[in-house]
Amino acid sequence: MFDTIILLTGTAEQAALARVLGKHNSLLTVKPVATLAEVVALKPKLLRDARLVAFSTGVVVPPHVLHQLGYGAYNFHPGPPEFPGWGPAHFAILRGAAEFGATAHRMIEAIDAGEIVGVERFSIPPGIGALKLEELAYSNLAKLFWRLAQLLATRAEPLTSIPIRWSGETCTRRRYATMCGLPTDCTKDELDSRIRTLAVTHHSSSENGPDHIAETNRP
Repeated sequence: MFDTIILLTGTAEQAALARVLGKHNSLLTVKPVATLAEVVALKPKLLRDARLVAFSTGVVVPPHVLHQLGYGAYNFHPGPPEFPGWGPAHFAILRGAAEFGATAHRMIEAIDAGEIVGVERFSIPPGIGALKLEELAYSNLAKLFWRLAQLLATRAEPLTSIPIRWSGETCTRRRYATMCGLPTDCTKDELDSRIRTLAVTHHSSSENGPDHIAETNRP
């Protein structure tokens, strides 16, 4: 019987996201976890009656945990389907993308590869840096969570996928490290692009604050 959501996210987001889910199902138990150690310590009996929801986390859920979940797992990724993987905002700026966004998808063993169940998109403002783009993506991720929260909290059946597929090469730390190297003959435009891209990396999602999540898209 579906009665539990395992909420995998930062400690600052846990209370706010749990409140959003609880509004839609007062009988639901929300168990927050933040680390890989907490995930692997979850008991098989709990997993059997639970759905896992991950929100803007770098924790990779092990396959044996995914396979034991009775009601699936969904991830809220702070980037659009064209930028799967780590640090998508940096790669979007480097490539000169005109659009960015946030993606919700079913979790499978491969990273950012499961069926997509929701997308939020927005135009990238001219001259924006990676940190600010991450903040905009986080805001849209919160909107997407709010939009799908009722289904996640009340529907035992899998969420319906939408006809959008992942595309593009997966962003990785290794590719990012390679990107940090500046060729001696780079143009001024390329140099400016690299500076904006490599400016400040990896803001904590909690900088936007749990109150921001709770208020986003409020009717």
